Amino acid sequence: MTMLGKRRPGRASSGVSGLHGRQAEHREASEEQDALEIRGLAHDGRGVARIARGKTVFVEGALPGEHVRVAVHRTRKRFDEAHVRELLVASPERVAPPCAHVGQCGGCDLQHLALAAQRRHKQAVLEAWLGRQGITLEAAPELLAGSGESYRRRARLGVKVDAEGGVHLGFRARHSHRLVDIDACTVLVPALDALLAPLHRLLAELEAPRQVGHLELLDSDQGALVVVRQLHDHAADAWRWQAFSRARGVHLARWLGREAPKLDWLTPTPALRCRVPGPDGELTLGIAPGDFLQANAEVNSLMVTTALAWLAPLARGRRVLDLFAGVGNFSLPLAAAGARVTAVEGRAAMVARLADNACRNAPGRELSVAARQADLNDEATVGELLQEVGPEVVVLDPPRQGAEPACRVLGQRPVPRLLYISCDPATLARDAALLVHAGYRIRHAAVADMFVHTSHVESMLLFEYPGAARQAQGGSSDG
Repeated sequence: MTMLGKRRPGRASSGVSGLHGRQAEHREASEEQDALEIRGLAHDGRGVARIARGKTVFVEGALPGEHVRVAVHRTRKRFDEAHVRELLVASPERVAPPCAHVGQCGGCDLQHLALAAQRRHKQAVLEAWLGRQGITLEAAPELLAGSGESYRRRARLGVKVDAEGGVHLGFRARHSHRLVDIDACTVLVPALDALLAPLHRLLAELEAPRQVGHLELLDSDQGALVVVRQLHDHAADAWRWQAFSRARGVHLARWLGREAPKLDWLTPTPALRCRVPGPDGELTLGIAPGDFLQANAEVNSLMVTTALAWLAPLARGRRVLDLFAGVGNFSLPLAAAGARVTAVEGRAAMVARLADNACRNAPGRELSVAARQADLNDEATVGELLQEVGPEVVVLDPPRQGAEPACRVLGQRPVPRLLYISCDPATLARDAALLVHAGYRIRHAAVADMFVHTSHVESMLLFEYPGAARQAQGGSSDG
């Protein structure tokens, strides 16, 4: 998960397989190996093979069942990293990648694998991470999936000026800081994809392109938004950006300043909104640059609908504690279903937006949402919230580092039902182990294909605590 305009706080290791990121000694190499058989797919989407002496080789672009000749580009003590030099026997699940930038851009690392197989792989990844913690699901995770193309409603693109003065706009190459120029992207929604080529041209016309760090693109119900990371103000270039916004009909803002950037709108400030499903019709969420927003609107809607179904029935006044609530993605639909929600978020700006969203959706509905700001990485704070609210349902939707402090407290203070939404199966499995060892049981599991053609795994687990779950079914007449 990413924020529009800002990064989330520092994250723990995502558990990418292949031991990426370890600082083991290595040497660069271009050694060509004999033909290898690919025996599996690692969590990060690379093929897995073994050479004669038993050493593991992770092969980019290879699929299970394939026979390939590879070139080793990095040798480590325990494994090698390689890429396909020659494909000898292809997998029946290999497909022609839809994107012209395949092999260069690091964004979509699974597009050579058939869509159905990608999704089976993600379900298997969740089960594997849980299995490492000794947790076995009673049934395969449900699959929540939408379109395979034109799904991404937000993106961050790097900007770089080379030694010759050429201006580049695009995404990073895989495992590299090198920028790959992108003029078209098959996974962006059409409104954003159409901006790429004009943005390239505009950047080339700026007088001070080196003052632009990156661009953020967002598609909302009110149209497209471009947010420029501008290190220092430049009046002439600001005028060029405004002319671009008028010509293209887009909203435009800047994060201005090097050390402590401030948001500066170059067009009238829009009331940006997106929609989420509720039990009786859609709800609207107001958003702003810097807020967290799921990139795939269709799959996010499926996740919200699934959450409502798993937690039904929510008797009038049921107490729900939504931790890492953002701007109300789950809080508002749960409140619309009858729950009395205490929604807690760490960032003050999003707490204010959450409160505004609850008020905006209130006319004609009975919404009970109390927006609070708190440090959810502090166990004492989480304990105080549980004591004060006395929830029958807790919702967790943390960033990649997970919710270990909250899960430790929830193990000591069990609640009837706990819904955990995760963007990292490694930290989810770690936290799930804390809950299971404390006596919770997994009732439902789902994998959401939030980022199609990538190895990213979004997932949902519903936990129940025996005995307390039966009490929750009885309802609470006084709330």
